[in-house]
Amino acid sequence: MPADDLVVERPEGLYCPPGDFFIDPWRPVDRAVITHAHGDHARPGHAHVLATAISDGVLRARLGADLPLQGLDYGEVVEHRGVRISLHPAGHVLGSAQVRLQHRGVTWVVSGDYYASAHDESNPTCPPFEPIACDCFVTESTFGLPVYRWQPQAGVFAEIDAWWRANAAAGRASLLMGYAFGKAQRLLAGVDASIGPILVHGAVETLNEAYRQAGVALPPTTVAVNLAARRVPPGALVIAPPSVHASAWARRFGDFSDAFASGWMQLRGARRRQGVDRGFVLSDHADWPGLQRAIRATGAERVIVTHGAEAVMVRWLREQGFDAGAFHTEYGDERTPESPLADVPGDDA
Repeated sequence: MPADDLVVERPEGLYCPPGDFFIDPWRPVDRAVITHAHGDHARPGHAHVLATAISDGVLRARLGADLPLQGLDYGEVVEHRGVRISLHPAGHVLGSAQVRLQHRGVTWVVSGDYYASAHDESNPTCPPFEPIACDCFVTESTFGLPVYRWQPQAGVFAEIDAWWRANAAAGRASLLMGYAFGKAQRLLAGVDASIGPILVHGAVETLNEAYRQAGVALPPTTVAVNLAARRVPPGALVIAPPSVHASAWARRFGDFSDAFASGWMQLRGARRRQGVDRGFVLSDHADWPGLQRAIRATGAERVIVTHGAEAVMVRWLREQGFDAGAFHTEYGDERTPESPLADVPGDDA
């Protein structure tokens, strides 16, 4: 890496040398800029934290009420040691941001995780991804393989609603699993709440409240705490994290059909291995065409790829004439299709 790069790799995480701060560090540091509240990007223990103001609720729900947080509005600029820092929408989850760094006439953008689609659609629970002109773009590559191509989300939600209706007509509950932060709220915002009552796991409801306080419209939900099977409303939809799969918590719902919503459900083998009745392909990350579109929209000549299919994306970028390389990070959301259904920090595909 050139000596004057605005972002380099350090044992603690991605580091900005002129600004003396880190972006999404995985070890405690003095100054951290956090792109979003998923556990692989937002670790505890930092002395000072800069993040979007709208992510205050979800960050404190996950890292503690005493988090030393300075919140910025999208597009607001602060200067630290000569580096101008601003945060811009990433379209991934509530409060998710790209970090723009400007120093001595050079602009870098670190994307964190982002959602960009070839269908000109966005995640309804947060502002859409905003392409930022830059000299160097640091991009995620969670789904950086040509096989990952999302269908329009309206069609995916129509499939979910049809599955829920069919279960309700048969007197079964519908257990829909998705990660507690981000995916669960996107599911709630997209389903047809008129079909029946909606129950949620307690871990989901904690974050629902943070979304509602931030002004995101979600349908009414009831927490399924110590709920006996006989009290489950007929035709209920239950939204819970993947960790409940095949658990005693799930068995309390009696006769039910289960499903998992994730980008990994794109692969038929992954759906079969997860052992659920249905797999719905719905991701909060960019797919292969979305990554390409987002990268080109920045106008960057240099691209650095992080977490995911780095080698494939770097090779494609070089074939297109980009100056491309990779950062090797400790972000943990690049779940492979063979991974077990578990809700560990960072799982947000």
